[in-house]
Amino acid sequence: MRKRITNQGAGSASLSNRQWLNVEHLAQVEVTSEAAAHPIESALIPGAGPGWRAEEPGQQTVRLLFDEPQRVRHIRLLFQEDERQRTQEFVLRWSSDGGQSYREIVRQAIQLQPSRFYQRMRGLLMSISTA
Repeated sequence: MRKRITNQGAGSASLSNRQWLNVEHLAQVEVTSEAAAHPIESALIPGAGPGWRAEEPGQQTVRLLFDEPQRVRHIRLLFQEDERQRTQEFVLRWSSDGGQSYREIVRQAIQLQPSRFYQRMRGLLMSISTA
């Protein structure tokens, strides 16, 4: 029998060391709402701020419109709740025809709890390419 012991924290470290797309230069972003202190740039540009937050409650859409087709293999989402316990549903879709139709990649509901130290991160591995 061959056995190997792996570090359970290695998955998070390897996600942070990946080569991420420079969305600032490769795409335009559309949002349905954003709070002035939490613009979408602070979620998409590393080190640019505390992350994105909608101005109004309810369903929100963040859409990335790439200038050229891109190969996407990893998507990292980080959810943080500072005020109340709630359920957050998110849906990821992609389009290979300029937004005429969309294919759902994942739909998931996660439980969030208020805490200084509580965050939920989802690292999704996939292969999406129109190139």
